[in-house]
Amino acid sequence: MSFRPVLNDLMQKVPGAQGVILADWEGEAVDQAARIDDYQLQVFGAHKGIVLTNLREVVQRDGEDHLREIVITTEKNKFLVLPITKDYFLLMLLERGSVLSRALFAARTCVQRLYPEIA
Repeated sequence: MSFRPVLNDLMQKVPGAQGVILADWEGEAVDQAARIDDYQLQVFGAHKGIVLTNLREVVQRDGEDHLREIVITTEKNKFLVLPITKDYFLLMLLERGSVLSRALFAARTCVQRLYPEIA
C-alpha cells in the first residue's frame, strides 16, 4: 500500500509543514511527502529514529509502558515524532513558527489512519 496520500493529506492540513515521513524502527523511510529535499528529510528521519530508540529505553527504565510522542524545537524548526507501533513512527518537520497544537492534532489523526495498515 502507498502511504503517500495519507502523508500528503497531513501536509495539506498543517500550515508550515515542511515534510512528513513514515519510517521503520531504524529510521529508514517507508514513504514520505515533502516540500524540502527528500534526502534531507530521510536524514532527519534517521536521526530522530535514534532519538526515539534512546528515549524509549529511558522511559522503560522508569517503569512507563511506552512513549507517546516527542516534540523537538530548534532555532529554525520543530520536529514531531509519533510512534505508531514498536516498529514504525511518523516524523513531521515544521517551520519554527507553526502552531504546535494544530500540528499535533493532525499528526495524531494521521497515526490513527496509518495504524490499521501497519499493525
